[in-house]
Amino acid sequence: MTENPSNSSLTTLAQRHQTQIAQQRTPFTLRMHRALSWLQRAEAAGDDDDVAFICLWIGFNAAYAQDMGQGAGTMTSERQAFRNFMGELCALDKAQTLSALIWQVFPGPIRVLLDNQYVFQPFWDALNNPRSDGSISDHWREAFEDAKNRVQRALKRQDTERVLYEVFVRLYTLRNQLMHGGATWNSSVNRAQLRDGRALLARVLPVMLGVMMDNPARFEGRPFYPVVQE
Repeated sequence: MTENPSNSSLTTLAQRHQTQIAQQRTPFTLRMHRALSWLQRAEAAGDDDDVAFICLWIGFNAAYAQDMGQGAGTMTSERQAFRNFMGELCALDKAQTLSALIWQVFPGPIRVLLDNQYVFQPFWDALNNPRSDGSISDHWREAFEDAKNRVQRALKRQDTERVLYEVFVRLYTLRNQLMHGGATWNSSVNRAQLRDGRALLARVLPVMLGVMMDNPARFEGRPFYPVVQE
């Protein structure tokens, strides 16, 4: 199910970005510039799902990661910040394009992904930290069933924010497998989840960037690695 954003969507986003730059260069326009560059590179990856997925995730991270400082009231966990970001995107998506992707385009792949233990981090934690006798704790199974129950409730309610958050938590585990050398390039072992993850990110990321460009003031945090002129 390999899909890339259309040239027209990339062109439209690039044009909107240039308009915003012409008005004022800001930390937000820098993050969008970086995100769009990786989105474009992902499209050029052709049939290489590994490279495309990595590029798409970098593009997502370029847009998402914001240095909001460490003052009072800003010390939230990474997981909570991630959840807040998804919630804000869904609330600002007036056209409900994200909801349409979740419920009309990708319901099948999303259910398969969320039922896959190999993109569920507690499974790997249990596997890599066996008991003293070498056996694997079953606690991850309980967590897996709890997560599936949460997702099932969210699916019944058509809770886009919750489902999107759960999907990205699983894709984050897949990202870690690739970026930390836990997978072989073009391996047949993880093809299904990688192919579906690529297709989903390729459709969701342009929508996310569009929503953010509609509301730049809501996402004006600095990038963690700003451009430094010497």
